[in-house]
Amino acid sequence: QVQLVESGGESVQAGGSLRLSCAASTSTILQLCMGWFRQTAGKEREGVAALWRGGRDSSYFLDSAKGRFTISQNNAKNTLYLQMDDLKPEDTAMYYCAASSSCRAKPRDYWLSNARDQAEFDYWGQGTQVTVSS
Repeated sequence: QVQLVESGGESVQAGGSLRLSCAASTSTILQLCMGWFRQTAGKEREGVAALWRGGRDSSYFLDSAKGRFTISQNNAKNTLYLQMDDLKPEDTAMYYCAASSSCRAKPRDYWLSNARDQAEFDYWGQGTQVTVSS
């Protein structure tokens, strides 16, 4: 069982930056595939970005966020990050960290291309709220 705890969400002005963190309660994050999702009221949770095991290979799923959001991880700290720059009001959402151990049974490129789907993840955090005002 992996527990995930997000932090870093807050209220910011448009154009600002935030870095979300997700601490994983595991001896090593290297064995897990990781991802960020976001959700606004009345909408389905949508995939933002994902990392393959080891943290070197990534995929991004939101055209609106490409070039502004960066996913990364610190293996020594077992922590996942989402750097968000030039934030816009439409980025307002609850952001969730997710982890997958079952990704090990799948080809890397297949998993990365499908990681926008919540079903590809086994563990979820409770979320951290990001609010961007204009």
